[in-house]
Amino acid sequence: MRFERLWRNASLATLAPQRPGVGWVQPGAIGVAGGRIAFAGAEAELPVGADAGEVLDLEGRLVTPGLIDCHTHLVFGGERSGEFEMRMAGADYQSIARAGGGILSTVRATRAATDEELAASAGERLRVLMAEGVTTVEIKSGYGLDLLTELRMLRVARALGRQHPVEVATTLLAAHAVPPDRDRASYLDLVIRKLIPQAAREGLADAVDGYCEGIAFTPVEIRAVLAAARCAGLPVKLHADQLSDGGGAALAAEFQALSADHLEWTNIEGVAALARSGTVAVLLPGAFYCLREHQQPPVAELRRRGVRMALATDCNPGTSPLLSILTALNLAAVQFGLTIEECLAGVTREAAHALGRAREIGTLEAGKRADLAIWDVERPAELVYWIGRNPLHKRIWRGE
Repeated sequence: MRFERLWRNASLATLAPQRPGVGWVQPGAIGVAGGRIAFAGAEAELPVGADAGEVLDLEGRLVTPGLIDCHTHLVFGGERSGEFEMRMAGADYQSIARAGGGILSTVRATRAATDEELAASAGERLRVLMAEGVTTVEIKSGYGLDLLTELRMLRVARALGRQHPVEVATTLLAAHAVPPDRDRASYLDLVIRKLIPQAAREGLADAVDGYCEGIAFTPVEIRAVLAAARCAGLPVKLHADQLSDGGGAALAAEFQALSADHLEWTNIEGVAALARSGTVAVLLPGAFYCLREHQQPPVAELRRRGVRMALATDCNPGTSPLLSILTALNLAAVQFGLTIEECLAGVTREAAHALGRAREIGTLEAGKRADLAIWDVERPAELVYWIGRNPLHKRIWRGE
């Protein structure tokens, strides 16, 4: 067997489901051909006569799948440090939103920004994530709240994936808030009858999301949005039960959503519904931290029911201005009690499931895309343990 590139003398955290724990292999090797993994396993199991155009000795460095940030809002205009200051003075998220701040303040800035300005600011944020080993990132719309700007945001996100060596998954989050210049009914009609079908026709969205919460949309309203997405042939995701127990997890499960995200207030019935549907629970410790919340997501029940748990930065200008996937790992371990294995799986294998891309990415297995992160650490726990240290040695995207 001949590889284009062969990494040897590596410590592998393959995250392959058939291997226990993090899928530890040492000493391990990875061979790549045609942008895909052709071999990933113990050096002793390399095929007889295996050769490569380039052989690299990793000197025992840790190799993981490329990291996946499966929930972000990277494309937006402006910033909201003023609201952060208000929260530090005692204002809560709901009161800021009702006073015209929150999402609507970002809507005004995003509508006013040019495509070039949106791409430049989002590109800067994207490069920070990539520098920590991220090879796939999901980017949502949701700060336009009109036909033109929502589609502009998706086009900018798509362009970022062409301009940078990273895979971008796009999600239409038009049902994020009620816009200031339309009533609820007419805006939902726009989302359902025009935005979702057009985004699907133009291939701009890989999924549709909604914000099911008291300050956003009701379960009845979101059900109509998710039904429209299904009619358009798009899978769905859902912001669920972040600030209250609104039945969002059960609603996501009803539509066999790829993921239900946040979940701080999800009840036992909601967790059971997620388990039955196979919907991934995406935990967002950055928002929990920034909002100084106290109600933790039901991790023990999710674990007991076998619900997949992914992690993400939720990078956004208001409630999670977090641009470090590695910090998200530490926050999830400290705040939510996730194990090292759960943290690493949460930004690799389980995050791939949350995007519906587990056949292509998320583990070090033959046939998967050769998206790798090579680290200057000895143990996987170091990636979760450090705060503020970036031990990335090399980021590999599709074998390069």
